[in-house]
Amino acid sequence: MKIYTKTGDKGQTSLLGGTRVSKSDDRIEAYGTIDELNSYIGLIRDTQTDSLRREILKEIQDRLFTIGSHLALDKESKKDKLPDLHESDVELLEKQMDEMDEVLPEMRSFVLPGGHVHVSYCHIARCVCRRAERLTIRLAEAADIEPIIIRYLNRLSDYLFVLGRKLAMELGVGEVPWNARF
Repeated sequence: MKIYTKTGDKGQTSLLGGTRVSKSDDRIEAYGTIDELNSYIGLIRDTQTDSLRREILKEIQDRLFTIGSHLALDKESKKDKLPDLHESDVELLEKQMDEMDEVLPEMRSFVLPGGHVHVSYCHIARCVCRRAERLTIRLAEAADIEPIIIRYLNRLSDYLFVLGRKLAMELGVGEVPWNARF
């Protein structure tokens, strides 16, 4: 099977189920951003030495493929053909954040992204995740999108923020607080 099909040369692509849409369609924007996020999660996973954290990040990547498949499904197709997202997936992110928060210092202000390249990867992924969440919410205003997808993306962006803070602590690079100038 060739990777190129030439069927998208005129700005159209197929959704799962076969419906042809513009490559600028809200569905394409949403699941394309999920794909971008998944790539950043892969980058973060590649920089980790902690095997448990790598496994969690792989699990997140698997869930992002699940979300992408739901967003790529056309209205006429049956949803029972797709993998599921479960409440336990959201709970896993919450549990991981709670465990990291136990050892992190209390936040007293916003923090500036950065401090170390690995921390910056988390902040970039967090921003891409927030964009994916916004695009999915926009899509949900016009299409039937499972609410758990939006909850998962919301929690994932929080997880990426907390992970960035935890990495900063582990790497010994202090967080830089944002001091508003008035």
